[in-house]
Amino acid sequence: MRSDAVYQVLETELADVRRRRGGRPPLVLDVGGGSGVWAVPLASAGCSVTVVDPSPNALATLQRRAADAGVADHITPLQGDTDALAALSPEGGADLVLAHGLLEVVDDVDVAVSALAAVTAPGGAVSVLVANRYAAVLGWALAGRLVEALQLIQDPDGRLDAASDTLQRRFDTDGLRQALAVAGLTVELIQGQAVLSDLVPGSALDNNPRAAEAMAELERVAALRSPLRDIATRLHAIARRSA
Repeated sequence: MRSDAVYQVLETELADVRRRRGGRPPLVLDVGGGSGVWAVPLASAGCSVTVVDPSPNALATLQRRAADAGVADHITPLQGDTDALAALSPEGGADLVLAHGLLEVVDDVDVAVSALAAVTAPGGAVSVLVANRYAAVLGWALAGRLVEALQLIQDPDGRLDAASDTLQRRFDTDGLRQALAVAGLTVELIQGQAVLSDLVPGSALDNNPRAAEAMAELERVAALRSPLRDIATRLHAIARRSA
């Protein structure tokens, strides 16, 4: 898998799952996994992955990508959304549940997180990746769009008006922690993804291996350090269901 902070955490979690399962392949449920950006690398790493997504087009892309990677036998695509999880996945059946880019678009966060918790095995983990409100504020402000930046920071859900915003909400670290805790999950980690890399000009990295290595290490360090973590483009959380 890739070397960014999110993948490193997932690799550690999956190694723990393999130890608990006596070396058997981890069972991963990717909710809203779409075209397989996360599912295909996880399947390539030896996991058995079920992807639940409402879009038939995205699932078709997933199947093509899985076939190209030689892991089609390790991925099960299912059409549906969080409302259908109870029917699509056994309760407590997944060692690791992914909800990457999901909570920003669901109608009810509490209902969605409760559904994610229910399909997670006792002792298993939920991995959540969400858009960060303060990164969006910073981005609009740096672009000179101060009205939008002000609206994002003042709106309770961290969004612009419905006509111009494709997301239902954005999160900050406290809001993400609270959303997961309400469902009875224990939050073990919140880190940033793309803390500084989206702000560094590409010219600083072009044809400069040492700069690229430094950027990767800087991202890994900054991902866990507040306040840098708190301006990351996305926030990543690992939350555990009690055993």
